[in-house]
Amino acid sequence: MIRTVSVNEIAKNIQEMCIEANHFLSSDMQKAMSRAKESEESTLGRQILGQLQENLAIAGEEMIPICQDTGMAVIFLEIGQDVHLEDGPLEDAVNEGVRRGYVDGFLRKSVVKDPLIRENTKDNTPAVIHTRIVRGNQVKITVAPKGFGSENMSRIFMLKPAEGTEGVKNAVLTAVKDAGPNACPPMVVGVGIGGTFEKCALMAKEALTREVGVHSDVSYIKDMEEELLEKINGLGIGPGGLGGTTTALAVNINTYPTHIAGLPVAVNICCHVNRHVVRVI
Repeated sequence: MIRTVSVNEIAKNIQEMCIEANHFLSSDMQKAMSRAKESEESTLGRQILGQLQENLAIAGEEMIPICQDTGMAVIFLEIGQDVHLEDGPLEDAVNEGVRRGYVDGFLRKSVVKDPLIRENTKDNTPAVIHTRIVRGNQVKITVAPKGFGSENMSRIFMLKPAEGTEGVKNAVLTAVKDAGPNACPPMVVGVGIGGTFEKCALMAKEALTREVGVHSDVSYIKDMEEELLEKINGLGIGPGGLGGTTTALAVNINTYPTHIAGLPVAVNICCHVNRHVVRVI
């Protein structure tokens, strides 16, 4: 059945979600941080994790952003094919929601109009918008503000097919080693394998929004996620990059078919806040 949804409702939800994501850690990340503090073997590492949790508590109580870098707004939209959108262009509504969220929410505006001239847009727009048409008559919105301390540490590797599984693992470990303390660990590591140059990067980004602790449905990919998490935590980078046994909280891998001549791998790293909020309207 066709269902009509006003883009004004989408804008209102995105406004609220931008503010929510920047002030409150998602429940899956809260649980992961608590588990990390309990299992961390380094005294200094436990102290840092405790300080991070204290910061998160203060942010929620006093409505202060959980990080000074409130990120560039990345929006994933899954729109049911039986949804009719009205009251204006969808992209304009998404950007209006981001604008209101960052201006009315007093969040730091970090977006520049031109990548070389560097003039600030003063409202954190435009957002980076990824839209997919799916079955049904609902709209699923994921808001994931992405800070650039960790974004700058991300990598794409165009591997040869012969490099196989071990080549993929080495690529992920190389990206994490190179990131070191710059990605504000403990981090979440999103990985995209397959597709094309741009597809693997998008998969890695979207992998960061998967709930921490939920693994791939593909058994060998699940095994790879667990193996890589163990190896990453064995690197000794630790919380804040000051040593310890908790360098990452999760490794989430998404895959897609690819060309016979290629093996694209993208690694998109996110810091310990890994902001993401999901709503369905």
